[in-house]
Amino acid sequence: MTAFNVLGTPLRACSFDPVTGFFRDGCCNTNAQDQGTHVVCTQMTAEFLAFSRSRGNDLMTPRPESRFAGLKPGDRWCLCAMRWLEALEAGFAPPLHMEATHAKALEMITLQQLQDHALS
Repeated sequence: MTAFNVLGTPLRACSFDPVTGFFRDGCCNTNAQDQGTHVVCTQMTAEFLAFSRSRGNDLMTPRPESRFAGLKPGDRWCLCAMRWLEALEAGFAPPLHMEATHAKALEMITLQQLQDHALS
């Protein structure tokens, strides 16, 4: 089954280095088990990473036991839709890649909000 992005075209990969996605398949795919709805393909910024850590989700610290090297500015990552929206409201939303952002994001975030922060 083909997944679609917020533009209505087939979902493109977000990142293979670091490998991202709920399924760690490089794409922002989702299903009912993905309670965080990791569907927004973002490009990390220092400001967002600091904001996320302040909210209790440290994405910078490596966690070898989970095969997670930690993120740095410039890395692409499938972010939870609600975390992205929370960051938007606080003024720290990282830019995103529309073609790699799953259509499910539109259930929580408007297309205009996504377009306003789009890199591609």
